[in-house]
Amino acid sequence: MDIVFLVAYEGSRPVGGLKVVYEYANRLARRGHKVRILHTVQVLPRDAKLRLKDRLRIFEYLPYAISGKWKPDQWFKLDPAVELVWIPTMSRAFFPQADVYVATWWTTAERLAAMHDLPGRKLYLIQHLETFTGFADQVMDTWKAPLEKIVIARWLEQVAHEMGETCHYIPNGLDFTKFGCDVAAETRNPMHLAMLFSPGVLWKGSQDGLSALLLLKEKYPNLEAEFFGVDGRPEDLPPWIVYHQAPAQEELRRIYNRAAIFLAPSHSEGWGLPPCEAMMCGAAVVATDIGGHREFCTDGETALLVSAMDPPAIAEAVGRLIDDGDLRLRLARNGHRDIQRFTWDAACDAFEGVLLSGT
Repeated sequence: MDIVFLVAYEGSRPVGGLKVVYEYANRLARRGHKVRILHTVQVLPRDAKLRLKDRLRIFEYLPYAISGKWKPDQWFKLDPAVELVWIPTMSRAFFPQADVYVATWWTTAERLAAMHDLPGRKLYLIQHLETFTGFADQVMDTWKAPLEKIVIARWLEQVAHEMGETCHYIPNGLDFTKFGCDVAAETRNPMHLAMLFSPGVLWKGSQDGLSALLLLKEKYPNLEAEFFGVDGRPEDLPPWIVYHQAPAQEELRRIYNRAAIFLAPSHSEGWGLPPCEAMMCGAAVVATDIGGHREFCTDGETALLVSAMDPPAIAEAVGRLIDDGDLRLRLARNGHRDIQRFTWDAACDAFEGVLLSGT
């Protein structure tokens, strides 16, 4: 089968949703399918007012095409059989012939749905409720578009059902060859914490996590923390917090294995990959009580769930785990065991099954 994934941006920066697309591409290619991934400079919403910087971005096409800087070479290894394609805009003229086209972001779904003369099946891999982009009505219109929908989490399935839409539910897979428990949970410093820090994306809740840690530092002067993120170290980050910019996968695994507790303070997630990876590496997780965390977190059993946008509640939950070693170890062990059910083999079997159901 000839499969084309549509990506709304370049691939040089690590992004969880893009990682999922790349994982599917690798595994489908290894199963004998022809897989191409179309990346573009930008896919603007329909009728969006073009700012000058939006118009100028098209000029990134040629230098990026020549240099190859748009590729994910620095953070993800794609199978050589997967063909990466860089296009200036998501226009029908740049679309190759294929059996299946898979939109992976709402603007790509909007464009794909409008291409009525495009042969082949049209699928929509929904990994989040992307209304945070500021185009809520248009985002929700794509959920009603004539595309076959795949959602990665039960809360997204519920959104579809409430709109009267049908969809396939396929939870994400996890790569247990890349992340695993190398350091026994009982040997870790209970006051050593880790967290993804992404202050530029407000719904990630990074400032809430930082506020919680500052509260904890007053009570536990020996508290230690490691943050990691895509961008450089923020200037206002306290010096006692260690920061890693775009750590390689091997280093990220070591960060998770040093952490006794991992914080996931997001206000919203389609599916929170970092807390999954932390569980795979044996850390106890404190996460906000949102749909994208409830997919793999059960409060009091595999994690502690707290209200979103509530730094004192996050701090209180972390303090419980620092003070109660038995609870921390029980959550770490239960989380590590329960997360094993999310395998890429199962996810790819289900995804391939959807693709083949139309043949």
